[in-house]
Amino acid sequence: MSGKTIDTHVHIWERSLSPYNWLQAAPASLLRSYALEELEADRVAAGIHAGILVQADNTLADTEWMLKTAASAEWISGVVGWLPLAEPDKTAALLAGEYGQNGLLKGIRHLIHDEADPRWLLRENVVESLKLVAAHGLPYDLVGVLPSHIETALELAGKVPSLRMIFDHMNQPPVAAGVRFGEWGVLMREAAAHSNFFVKISGLGTAAAGGSWSADTVFPYISFVAEHFGEDRCCCGGDWPVSLPAGSYVHTWTQYREVLARLWDVAGQEKVLFTTAAGFYGV
Repeated sequence: MSGKTIDTHVHIWERSLSPYNWLQAAPASLLRSYALEELEADRVAAGIHAGILVQADNTLADTEWMLKTAASAEWISGVVGWLPLAEPDKTAALLAGEYGQNGLLKGIRHLIHDEADPRWLLRENVVESLKLVAAHGLPYDLVGVLPSHIETALELAGKVPSLRMIFDHMNQPPVAAGVRFGEWGVLMREAAAHSNFFVKISGLGTAAAGGSWSADTVFPYISFVAEHFGEDRCCCGGDWPVSLPAGSYVHTWTQYREVLARLWDVAGQEKVLFTTAAGFYGV
């Protein structure tokens, strides 16, 4: 293929800015800062033309770090940042001010999988903030890991019908368990009936419990979302550097491209690798 590829899920983190609490349970190799420059050689080798930096901490410091980095990195097209969704007044002020005016801010995310309450997004104050996010034309990244996170998203869609949402990492399909497709499948099929839900093919090496994984390992799950969401609502992300314990950046993209080539013709692959993401994030 000669078309462009956008990596919709790139992380960076600077540990002097925050402890990034989720790292406490991460593999030892991730317990350091990661700068975008470290990815450059592998990005070129993997044939990635553009990228989206995605939130790694529930802090404004993390968002500001990403926006600053994106402003000086030619290949980064945008940032999925964090806003204090539990505080609608602050969210409104930020969207009306510096963040709303920053053309690099392309989406919002909160680490819902770290919240004790899987229904956190349905809290009245959070829903009020998400209505503001939708009114500003920004989509929301759903980083769910449980079936209850999909249930929450479905209910949220009824409360904020104009909010476009994307399931990061396909909401953790049961790859490691080898289940096809269980409760995850039932709920994702239901989500597919709502046109404002999109799916990010990413994080599947991690979902496979790391170690050795291949296109064959993840093909059934990608095929499932391909069937139900289609090329107009699927895109891809490398999830660097979180993905590294499960394999190199180039390995990850090689496996995804092999699966896409089995599922779609050239035009369909170009949509999943670039066009759909460019439209979703407005880049």
